[in-house]
Parts: sequence; structure tokens; C-alpha cells
Amino acid sequence: MEVDMENIQENLQNDEDSCVSGIASSSSDMQSLRATRPPVQRSNICSRAYFVVVMVFFHVYILNVIALLLYVHYNNGPRDLVSGDRPSSSSVGDGESPPHPAPRPREHREFEQSFRLSRIEGIRVGHVQPVSLVWDRTHKMKTLSLKPLLFEVPGFLSEEECRVVVQLAQLKGLMESQMTAPSWGQVEPDHPLLSLSTEEVFSLLDLNQDGLLQKQEIVSHSRSRDGTWMSPDNLRRILTGLEACAKRMLNLEEFKRVYDVSQGPGQEQNGKHRNQFKQKNKRTGLYQGPGSHHVLQTLRIRVNSLTRLPSALVDMSELLQVFRFEPGDFSDAHHDSSPPHKETVCSHTRLAGNTSMLTEVSCRYLTVLIYLSSVEEGGETTFPVADNRTYNELALVQDGVDLRDTQKTCGRGNLRIKPTAGTALLLYNHLSDGQGWMGELDEYSLHGDCPVKRGLKWVANSWVNVDPDYQMQARYQRLVAERHHAMSGMEEHSQPFSHLNLHQDL
Repeated sequence: MEVDMENIQENLQNDEDSCVSGIASSSSDMQSLRATRPPVQRSNICSRAYFVVVMVFFHVYILNVIALLLYVHYNNGPRDLVSGDRPSSSSVGDGESPPHPAPRPREHREFEQSFRLSRIEGIRVGHVQPVSLVWDRTHKMKTLSLKPLLFEVPGFLSEEECRVVVQLAQLKGLMESQMTAPSWGQVEPDHPLLSLSTEEVFSLLDLNQDGLLQKQEIVSHSRSRDGTWMSPDNLRRILTGLEACAKRMLNLEEFKRVYDVSQGPGQEQNGKHRNQFKQKNKRTGLYQGPGSHHVLQTLRIRVNSLTRLPSALVDMSELLQVFRFEPGDFSDAHHDSSPPHKETVCSHTRLAGNTSMLTEVSCRYLTVLIYLSSVEEGGETTFPVADNRTYNELALVQDGVDLRDTQKTCGRGNLRIKPTAGTALLLYNHLSDGQGWMGELDEYSLHGDCPVKRGLKWVANSWVNVDPDYQMQARYQRLVAERHHAMSGMEEHSQPFSHLNLHQDL
């Protein structure tokens, strides 16, 4: 037994020695293996956390920048530019924050993006800037004047396009536009009203013959485009006198007093120096909407591109007017648009306003005049007071001759432009109100047509109508769209529409 126990212990000892030697051998092998493998760089846990923090802060910064840009865009976009009730920066004192504008109704907000009035910068007289009107070339637009803001675009139409417009006008038929109209603030010298006494005028206006004149009776005969019996200035004086009466009515004696004020010495003095507006030519209107000749539609698209105005404003403006001047034909210097008055209503937005309102006038933000032919001699477009330092209506009379009389003083105009076929003129008739909308009439936009001496002068006028009252223009736009939808149905919503669709003569 002892021998056996000794053998067992010896065997166990041998096994233990072999196990230890195996482990040692294995450990030695592992060390040799590590020695042969390339060293592996451990990842730095601190570096990974730092990278995550940096990326989080970077994304937060980008999101903040985007949010700031969106905030600036929606708080200083076109909505403020057309906001009539937002005070101007000049009315806010230093250190004062301007009050927030009152929110507009939803239907008004729908039109704010469309109704922003772009205005091209003139930079300086002679400045040339590129304009994109057609896909295959760039036109050059030259600044001719800063007062008024006037540009010239050669090659606006090709000679072939000019010829087509002239032929369409001839096909439509032209009518005489020889006319005489009193200027603003002037009663025509041979006007029948001057042969009527104040008592007779009072009796004619007193519709119900009750011996009292109410506002509606006073304005009942004044709603015409050129002021049938009373200019807006004179009418405003009469209505001011009416408002001063507690009864809001005028008897004969009170009417005599306010009527005499409206016809006072100042008015007579101005009227004495003002000639009648005269013109002699032939004209016609051409429809440019869907279904019209493709050249007329192309012309409308180029006007839209040149003016950079919303297409809705261009589409809903007047028909394209084409004029033909023969030898001896002319037009006196005049303004294409009218000064804004609260007693007047724009002819193009009368559908949206009170049709019983006062005198209807033309409200034309700008004029695009296109020469359709060159003229052998004469026929220049003249701007008598372009870029004068100041404007004074009485100063238009020099040596007893009115500069607006183009038959006598055409050569004395500050700026004269010779007609060249295909050339277009872009004229802003109104100043900006500083908030992206139409402001006061630019008195310097006075222009006329010199008498044609040899050849024929063909010219087309594309007027863009805008109401100085933003809300009235928006209401008009909405009413026209609603009427169109009611007449044409839902299937025609995608087609452009003009309120002149009723004039599809061609």
C-alpha cells in the first residue's frame, strides 16, 4: 500500500509538472505571437465624446441660423411693403421701436405676394443694364432720365413683329382720337358751365328741388373720366365746405360761398395759363389674352418681364392701344395717369368700389411705349421738363408760350426721342410711396408727341393699371377672379384671365 501511495503521488507530481510546463509553454507562445503582431492603437473614449459634442453644437448652430433667416423673411417681406397702415420710418423717433402693424384680413394676405410693385433703379443717366426678355439673347436697357424715371430698350420687338401689330391694328380698324379735354384744375375757356350763373348751377344740382344740396347731389354730375363740370381740386373745395356745415347740406347762399372759393383767383390764374390738351391721331385697342394673335401675347409677356411686375396686374390692365400719326398729327404734353384724390375713383377698379363715387380717372403706374415704325422726319416723343432741378407748373409758360403745346415748342423740350422701329420706352408715371406701392404722380412724367413732318408714325402703348389704394386693388383682383370662376367653371382655373375678355375682337 505504501508503494502504491508513493506511485500515485509520483504520478500526480509528474502531471502537475507537465501542466505547469504546458502553461509556461503556452504563455511563451502567446508572448512570441504578440511580438510578431503589429501594435493596435487603442481608441480614445474622450476623443469620441468630444466629437459628438462638437457635432451637436454645430447642428444646433445651423438650425438657429435657418430659424433666424425665416424670421427675417416673414417679418420684412412683401407684406410690410404693401401695408398701408404701417407707419413710415420717419414717423418713429430715435430709440423708439415702431409699433407692430395690424394684421391684415386673410383675403388681403392672399394678394400681398402678387401685389408688390417692383421698381427698376435708374442709377444715373446713360447707365446701361442687361435685361432678359427672350431666351436666346439679352437686351440692353439704357437710363434716359431720372426725373421722370425713364428707360430705353432697343430691339424690344423685331421688325416683323412690329409689322404684324400694325397689320392687326389696320384689320381691327382705327378711329379718330382727335379730342380736346380740359387739364386738371382748369375749366375749359369755352366750357358751357361758364355761361351759367351760380343760381343755375345750384338748380341743376338740386335733383329733388328741395332748396338744399346734399353730397350725393353735388357729385352726381361729376363722375366722368375727365371731369365734366368740375375738376377734383375744385370739387374737393366744395365738399370741404359741405363738411364744415353742421347740417351736411348747403342752401343757395352757402353754395355760392363755397362755389366762389372753388373758382377763386388762384384757380383762375392757373387756368389762365393752361392750354387745353389737344391731340390728333387715329387709334384702336387690341386684345392680348387667350385666343389672341401669338405676337400680341408675346408682347404682353415681354412687358411683364421688362416691368418685373406680377402677371395679374399686367393681364388685368387696359387693352394695348395702337396709335397712327400721319403728317401734321401730334399730341400735346400730358400725364398718362392722374394724381390721386379721395374724391376720384380709378376707372379700372370701379367694379370693386362704389360706382356712384366721384370722377373716374385713369390710374396707370407705368407706361411701356413701343415704336412700331421709324419716322422720316418729326414725330419725336418730347419730355419738356425731364431732369429739371425743380418743377413749377407756371414755369411751363415761357415768353407767353406753353411748353406743353408741342405744335409750337416741341424743339424746346429737355429730352426728345426719335422713333425707331422696335424700340420700347419704360416710363414710371408715379413715384414710390416708400413701402412698395404706388405713390404720388410724378409731375416730371409730362410728355407729348411732336408733329409728324414726313412719313407715318405707329406706336403702341401698354399701360399697367394700379389703384393707389392697395385694398381697393386687392378687392378688385378678387372680384375679377371670382367672376371668372363663376363664368368659366373649375376646368379653366389654370388659364390666365383678363377682365378685357369681353373685347375679343381678334
